[in-house]
Amino acid sequence: MNDQAPPRVLVFDSGVGGLSVAACIHRYLPGADLTYLADNAGFPYGDKSEPVVIERCCTLIARALEQYPADVIVVACNTASTVVLPHLRGRTSVPVVGVVPAIKPAAAKTRNRRIGLLATPATVRRPYLDRLIEEFAGDCRVERIGHPGLVRWAEELVAGGVVPARELADAMEAFRDAEVDTVVLGCTHYPLLLESLKRSLPAVRFWVDSGEAIARRVAWLLEQTDQLAVAERSIAEPAHLPVTAALFSGPSPEGIAGFMSGLGLSPRRVCGDWPDQRPVAIEAG
Repeated sequence: MNDQAPPRVLVFDSGVGGLSVAACIHRYLPGADLTYLADNAGFPYGDKSEPVVIERCCTLIARALEQYPADVIVVACNTASTVVLPHLRGRTSVPVVGVVPAIKPAAAKTRNRRIGLLATPATVRRPYLDRLIEEFAGDCRVERIGHPGLVRWAEELVAGGVVPARELADAMEAFRDAEVDTVVLGCTHYPLLLESLKRSLPAVRFWVDSGEAIARRVAWLLEQTDQLAVAERSIAEPAHLPVTAALFSGPSPEGIAGFMSGLGLSPRRVCGDWPDQRPVAIEAG
């Protein structure tokens, strides 16, 4: 068993938000090798047509698999997951895991039946969200906020940016007015803002995102191919770097290697303007 190669997981997002999911997968499955792929040249996806998003995602993921084969693909982007998954699954035999806002677990946690859903403007308008709420939280009041600044603030954290407290407080006013006790982080960028959000909404008791559910699904898929034991095994070597490569379709974000290391996701290699494959940072082992 010790000679078995570690399973490989490809995590895809339009920007750095998927790092919150990658970090959760790494905590659950420390023996897995991760590749992170971000279409930051196409960021944000919310203002693009569905055919454009589908083609960008499928093309980039196919190119990444040629260089970095994977046992599981995770589309760690809510916008992409709503439109891309059937097309991607039709183009690859690799299992694909998508992400949806965690309405169901939020409905199980809330005590006052008042839930705040924090998502991108594109996500809060999608009909599938109405169906999720009707199916899993029909007895709850669900207040939605789709604020365009949140994803940008999360992206700016990489380069040492600071979340503007006053603007964030103003953006969260509807949740305070509704007295929600549970907030769904309906975009993978938002766990990166969690500490700022907690300061803005101190009365909220439960914060729910999809990271753990995705990690459990990846674990289940690896179990089906007898790879789970290796994926769950902690790596003893202190020099082990869990991310084989961090690939960015545009310029690699300033400070990204250090930011990833702070999440426990130290990369062996960072490539900007990928798939031109120009390495911009090599992390020492």
